[in-house]
Amino acid sequence: MTDVMDRPALRVVGERPIRPDGVDKVTGRAQFGADFNLPGMLVGKIKRSPHAHAKIVSIDTRKAKALAGVKAVVTAADFPDLASEEVEAGEAAGNLRDLSMNCMARDKALYEGHAVAAVAATSAAVADEALALIEVVYEVLPHVIDVEAAMAPDAPVLHEGLFTKGVEPKPTAPSNIAAVNKLGRGDLAEGFAQADVIVEARYTTKAVHQGYIEPHACIAQYGQDGQCLVWCSSQGQFMVRTYCAKILDLEAADIRVIPSEIGGGFGGKTTVYLEPLAIALSRQSGFPVKMVMTRDEVFRATGPTSGAVVEVKLGAKRDGTITAADVVLKYQAGAFPGSPVGAGSMTALACYDIANAAITGYDVVTNSPKVAAYRAPGAPISAFGMESAVDELARKLGMDPIAIREKNGVVSGVKAVYGPTLRDIAYKDTLEAIKSHPHYSIPLGPNQGRGLAAGFWFNIGGESTAAVRINDDGSAVVATGNPDIGGSRASMAMMAAEVLGLPIDQVRPVVADTASIGFSMLTGGSRVTFATGMAVVEAAKKVVEDLKQRAAQMWEVPADKVAWENGAAVCLDPEKPAAKPLSIAAIAARAGRTGGPITAEVGLNAQGAGPGFAVHLCDVEIDPETGHVTVLRYTAAQDVGKAIHPSYVEGQIQGGVAQGVGWALNEEYIFDAEGRMENPGFLDYRVPVASDLPMIDAILVETAPNPRHPFGAKGVGEVPIVPPLAAVANAVRDALGLRLTDLPLSPPRIRAALDARAK
Repeated sequence: MTDVMDRPALRVVGERPIRPDGVDKVTGRAQFGADFNLPGMLVGKIKRSPHAHAKIVSIDTRKAKALAGVKAVVTAADFPDLASEEVEAGEAAGNLRDLSMNCMARDKALYEGHAVAAVAATSAAVADEALALIEVVYEVLPHVIDVEAAMAPDAPVLHEGLFTKGVEPKPTAPSNIAAVNKLGRGDLAEGFAQADVIVEARYTTKAVHQGYIEPHACIAQYGQDGQCLVWCSSQGQFMVRTYCAKILDLEAADIRVIPSEIGGGFGGKTTVYLEPLAIALSRQSGFPVKMVMTRDEVFRATGPTSGAVVEVKLGAKRDGTITAADVVLKYQAGAFPGSPVGAGSMTALACYDIANAAITGYDVVTNSPKVAAYRAPGAPISAFGMESAVDELARKLGMDPIAIREKNGVVSGVKAVYGPTLRDIAYKDTLEAIKSHPHYSIPLGPNQGRGLAAGFWFNIGGESTAAVRINDDGSAVVATGNPDIGGSRASMAMMAAEVLGLPIDQVRPVVADTASIGFSMLTGGSRVTFATGMAVVEAAKKVVEDLKQRAAQMWEVPADKVAWENGAAVCLDPEKPAAKPLSIAAIAARAGRTGGPITAEVGLNAQGAGPGFAVHLCDVEIDPETGHVTVLRYTAAQDVGKAIHPSYVEGQIQGGVAQGVGWALNEEYIFDAEGRMENPGFLDYRVPVASDLPMIDAILVETAPNPRHPFGAKGVGEVPIVPPLAAVANAVRDALGLRLTDLPLSPPRIRAALDARAK
C-alpha cells in the first residue's frame, strides 16, 4: 500500500512494549462506566416484565410519581413512535423501530426482563420503592423460546406485522421466521451423486452470554440549552450518539458522548440499552441521571448470542475430496429480528473449496432477549456443526483430520462459497503449523482425546478518523475514536511511533469523545488495528511531510532536499554540508515561526480487510464417573498477517479460546416453563476461570501479510473463538468414542450419553 512496508527493518512494530493504559488499570485508577459521578446526580432504575410474553394492558405511574424523592418516571409514552428504518452503526446495525422497542416495551413485553418503565430518584432505595409502586396490568400470552418450536406453524406469533423475507411468493400470514437467506453454487444433487461416503447430522447450541465483567453503565446530563452529555461503557461512542439521537428524536450535534474505559464487551456493547432511558429521565427531571445494571439485569435483558440448530450433510470421494455440502442454520434472534445467521452462513464453508454447496439460514424471533453480537457473531455456531461433520467424515474415510482439511482447504485465488475471491491467505500454513507442533504427536492416556477444528472470519474495515499532534517538546499525541477493548491504544501508538521515528514512550494515545475527533465506526468486527490504524499511519505521514517542510524552511532549502530518517529531518542539499539533522523536538520548538501547530487529521473508509483463518488443537480428559471434562492442552495457530503487538495478538487468541471452551463445556441460558431465566448470575451461569484452563499455546502465522494495510495487519480478535466449540467437541468424541451433538458438553449430558450407551 505504501512505502512503510518496504522499509528494511521495523523499530517498534512487532515489539512488545508495556501497554500505555496498563498502570491505571492494575492500580484501579482507570475510570469505567460506573465510576463517573456528577453533582446532584439521580439514580435511575428500570421496571422489567416478569413475563416472557404479555400484552401490556395498562401502566399506572401516579403513585411512583407522588413518592418523595422521585424526580422522573418514563414509559413508552415518553418516546416517539418510530417508523421502521434500517440504521447503520457498524456491527450493531439494525432496525431503528426494533431498537427503540427493545429499550422500552410498547404494546407487549416480549421477554422476561423487557423494560416497561424507568424512574429517577434521589437514592437507590427510593428508586426501588418507586418501581414497586408502578402498577402494570398484563395479559399473559403463550411464549416460545426454542428456535424450531418458534418456526412451527402453530407457534405463538411475536409480531403480527412480521412477514418472512427472502421467500417467494411473499407470505400473507405473519411468522416468527423473520428471514430466510440462501447461498450456494454448483449442483448439490450431482455433488452427492459423486460421493462414495456421506455423513449427516444435526447439532444444537444454547444461547450464551458474552460474559463481560463490567455491567452496562452510563450517566446522562440533559442541559437547559438542549445539549446532552453522556458518559458510558460501550464499544462505540458514535454508535451511542446515533442511536440515542434517533430513538429520542434529537439532533446528533446536540449529544456529546464521552467513552469510559470498558470492562469487556466482545460485541455485547455494540448497541444501547440504558443510554436513551437515562437521557429521557434527565430531560424530564433536569438532573444528571446515573444508571448501572445489576448482573441479573445483564443476563435477563441484554443480548446473548443465538441458540441454534445446525444441520450438515457432507459427501466425499474415497480420496477425501468433498463433493457436496448442504448446511441449514436456524438461529434465535431473540425478541426482534437480527440474528447473526447471515455471518454464520458466510463463514460456514469458508475454509473449504467445495464445488457443490448450499447454505440456508433462518432468522427466527423468540421470547428471549434480543441477541447482540458476540465475537465473530454467528461463526462459532456454524463452525461447530461443519467442523464436527468434517471430523466424522475423516473418521469414516480413515483419514487424518489435518489431511482432509489440506485436501479440501482454500488457498489464495479460490472463490469462497459466499462470493469473494480469497487473496493473501495462509490457511494451509496454519494447518502445517499445527501438524509440525509437538502437541500433535504427543501420546494420549486413558479417557483422553484429541480434537482439531478450523475457523474463519472475514474481518471488516470501515470509517475511521485519527489525528496526530506534535507537542512543543517533540512528543506526540494520537487521538482516535475507538474504545480500546483489546490493546488498540498500544497498536495505534506503535504505528505512529514507527512512522514518526519516535520512541514508543513519547507517543500518547487518546480515545477521544464525539466532539473531539471525526466519526469512527464502533470497535467491532476486528477492524480497529486495520482500519483506524490506516488512518493513524496516514495522519502520521502527513505530519512527517509537514515536519520536512518546516525543516526546509529552517535550512532555507527546497523541500525535496529533505529526507526523514530515524525521527529526524536530514538535509540532502550539497550546498548545506554543515546542516545537522533536526529532531522533532527541534522543529516543534520553532513551530510558531514556521506555520503554527503541527497536526494532521485523516478520515477514511478502509477497504481490503484481510480474512483470517485459524486451526485449533485440543486435548481433553473425561472422568467417566462424573462426566467432567478437563482441558489438558490447547494449541492455536492463526493467520494474523503481521502482528503489530505480538503479546496482544496472543492474548486475543487465548481469550477467544477461553470463551469458546466455556461455550463448549458449561455455558447456556436455562429457562423454566414460564420462560424465565433460571441462572442469571455467575454462580449458576458458569464461565471458565483460570483453574479450568491449561496454558494456551498461540502460534502467530505471519506468512501472508495483508498488502492493503501499511504494516500487513489483519484483524485478529474474532477468529480465535470460531474453532474451539468444534475442537473441544471433537476431542470429547475422540475420548468417548461417541459423538455428542448438543452443546454444552456438561457433565450431566456426558453421563447421560454414557448411561445410554451402557444399556
